[in-house]
Amino acid sequence: MLIPKNRHIHFFGISTFLCCWFFCIQPVLGQTKKIDSLRLRLTLHSEKDTLRVNLLNELAHAHHVKDTTKATSYLEESLAISEHIGYVKGKANALFIKGKLAAEATYYKRGIVEFSKAVALYQTIDWHEGTAQCYKEMGLFMYNNSRQKEAISYFKKALVASNKTDHTKATAEILYELGWSYTDIDDYENARIYFHKALQINETINNAKGKASCKNGIAVTYSNEGNYPLALEYFNQTLEIAKKNSITRRIMLTYGNLGNLYEALKKYDKAIEFYKETLKLAKETDIGVLSKTYNNLGQTYKGKKEFSLANEYYQKSLKLYAEINDKRGEAFVLNNIGDIYLETKNYPEAYAMYWRSQKLSLEIDNLKGLSASYLGLAQTLIGQKKYHQALEYALKCKQLSENHRFFSTQNKILETLVTIYQNTGNYKKALESHRQFKILNDSIFDKENIQKIAQLEYEYKYQQALDSANIRELKLSRTILTTSQDLEKSRQQYLWAVIGILLISLVLGGAFFFQKYQHIKAKNETILTEQKLLRSQMTPHFMFNSLSVLQGMILNRENAKSLTYLSKFSKLLRNTLEGSRQKLVALSDELATIDGYMELRNLDTEPPFRYTLEVDSTVDTRSLKIPPMLIQPFVENCVEHAFKAHEPNKQIELGIQFKNQELCCTITDNGKGISENRSKRKKGKNSLATTISSERLQKLAKEFGMPGSLNIQNRADFGKRGTLVTLIIPYKIDSTAI
Repeated sequence: MLIPKNRHIHFFGISTFLCCWFFCIQPVLGQTKKIDSLRLRLTLHSEKDTLRVNLLNELAHAHHVKDTTKATSYLEESLAISEHIGYVKGKANALFIKGKLAAEATYYKRGIVEFSKAVALYQTIDWHEGTAQCYKEMGLFMYNNSRQKEAISYFKKALVASNKTDHTKATAEILYELGWSYTDIDDYENARIYFHKALQINETINNAKGKASCKNGIAVTYSNEGNYPLALEYFNQTLEIAKKNSITRRIMLTYGNLGNLYEALKKYDKAIEFYKETLKLAKETDIGVLSKTYNNLGQTYKGKKEFSLANEYYQKSLKLYAEINDKRGEAFVLNNIGDIYLETKNYPEAYAMYWRSQKLSLEIDNLKGLSASYLGLAQTLIGQKKYHQALEYALKCKQLSENHRFFSTQNKILETLVTIYQNTGNYKKALESHRQFKILNDSIFDKENIQKIAQLEYEYKYQQALDSANIRELKLSRTILTTSQDLEKSRQQYLWAVIGILLISLVLGGAFFFQKYQHIKAKNETILTEQKLLRSQMTPHFMFNSLSVLQGMILNRENAKSLTYLSKFSKLLRNTLEGSRQKLVALSDELATIDGYMELRNLDTEPPFRYTLEVDSTVDTRSLKIPPMLIQPFVENCVEHAFKAHEPNKQIELGIQFKNQELCCTITDNGKGISENRSKRKKGKNSLATTISSERLQKLAKEFGMPGSLNIQNRADFGKRGTLVTLIIPYKIDSTAI
């Protein structure tokens, strides 16, 4: 449950109002001389007129973040004088600042009321700049409360008013905000339309900050959409503009967004690098950035299962959000802490965190945070087996998620409802929720993007190496020309010797570069080989057969049995897909996947297979990490090909031993044996899984620096029936899991 990452951090600010000198000041905190000067002028000007109103408003604005009490006092006097002398613009300006005070305190409803009053006054005097700014701030209120439809409505009203002025920069800012609202509801096509319109204006007026911000927004839409190569391209363009124009803050925020991108790809170490770069650039006054980055670090360490470090960063984030009275940020961090307690099954603490978050979100009408709290409360109550109470929170979460298009929460709550309905005996609703979950989950799952980002990174490194080689070649060519001119008058032979040496250097340099390129190409081929293996793990025949069995159960109205079968099938499919995205998995997880596969096969096989698993006492299945999906294809091969239909006493034995620093796995069956199986296949045709697994083991053996092999024997050679497969599996030991 994350704090929304779309724009990394959002700050409230006043656009330049050219028609009133009050709005021409730059709202920079800490300008003591400016404040002292305003106080002196206010002391000297005691007459209750428009000038004193403007001075009071300026002082209120200067104090509106650090000293709200003084700001409020100045505003009350300003409103009283404006009302007495009939100064409409002064009164509207004071109401505008009151709305901002409410915003800083996260009292959004009160802020909307004050802004609405200001808009009504601005419209009576046709001051479009003020009207546009008020609608923009109202849109920001709604944006920060996840009410994006209302935010879009206010931003469009602001756009209409701004188009009646000649303030193109202010118009670009409103277009930019519209882009973020569409991003937040996953309407990335419309989001990019508004970002590009804002970018075009910023390019026309040569606003470097605006250009960098718009390109960052476009990058975020591609990142959220799963198009990581294009996202990376736009982030790099953002950094180029920011570095060229020394926009330190944009560099800092872009590093944070790059961290978000790699965190989404589960490249946690790389994400941490970018987050720490953000912290290096952040100042002590950048509390919003610091608190958000600490939360992101907490999320990343939680992804790495380092819960103690995650909680440490969450606590830092929570403390900073409390300091600036950002209740929205506090609510999201509390949800994240609750997630840790939920994952470690500390249900009382998890419930307490979610409850605190729910209370804060209700107070400020933070709908996205509220939906996450409801989800957490439902999952916590499930852990305590309080299913009826859990259902109440789950339904609240589902309604919020659907109404406001919170897709990540919607996906999780549908899965949660399946569990609740199963445990309360409502199988019809359980099946309906599972279908909805499957449809939504499939629509947001894109496994091809990891390959794309890897490919783009390799291309980027390749281009860097190529550019570097071209520069070296140019320098060498210049050296040749200079040398020839200097030595032409003296020794002709010496010149040719120098040229010969330089040419040899070029050849050697080219050979070195070509070797490096071949190395990168070999890495890409390894990735493709592994993808071929992963796609071949679960045969289409098995999947089709499983779905056919499930269809038969449903048609026969075997509700309980069909739900059990569906649950086991989806769990097996999920474990297979999750395993395919990891380079190493615990041996215990691999064996659990195989157990799930055999259990599922036995549900529709008559007579069932007699499957046994024997793990030697010297094997620690939690600490041993192995490449995923090496064993399962051979177990599946036994099931599919080793036995005749309806053959009795079908036995499959799986053994794991650890001898002489080698991890040995044996798969034994009492079926037809190799010779009979081969006779039924076409000549020269090998098992796809066997061929690819053999290739993969050879490459893994080189990579791990230890033995890796595959041996298939006919047990008839030993006077027995069936086949024996022996795998020597390369491994690594995870000391933290011991």
